[in-house]
Amino acid sequence: MFAFTVSTFAQVEAYATASATIVAPIAIAKVTDMNFGNIAAGAAAGSVVLSPAGARTPTNVTLPATTGTVTAASFTVSGTLNYTYSITLPAGATTITNGAQTMAVNTWTSNPTPTGILSTAPGTETLTVGATLTVGASQTPGAYSSSNAGGSGDFTVIVNYN
Repeated sequence: MFAFTVSTFAQVEAYATASATIVAPIAIAKVTDMNFGNIAAGAAAGSVVLSPAGARTPTNVTLPATTGTVTAASFTVSGTLNYTYSITLPAGATTITNGAQTMAVNTWTSNPTPTGILSTAPGTETLTVGATLTVGASQTPGAYSSSNAGGSGDFTVIVNYN
């Protein structure tokens, strides 16, 4: 005959804890609006590229010695110190107008790009944005701007934690 031995094992337990850390929400605040400065249109269509550093590069337009106000858009991004974030720039063009006449602003660039890091205590970084302004042939003189009230002429920059 066969003999079977039955072994029994005692029940054992292990414990784990649950936890979570709530981090500061990421935020973005405009510091400075974008301004391409003074531009003299020519007989042919042209453009002005405004870098995130605020430097202008003209094509088929003249940049007068009296530059006017030239600034890349500037934002303060804030959140949790040393966290990285992604930057989403506008996908298309925005329109600036002087009433009846318009120009397009597109081909957005930023510094940093495509991600930033909130490395300045308490968790901030400056984000600057440049773009390209398309100037029509013999563009009508005047001051052009977007709606500047969250309307269709303004542009949106989005940041999200990685």
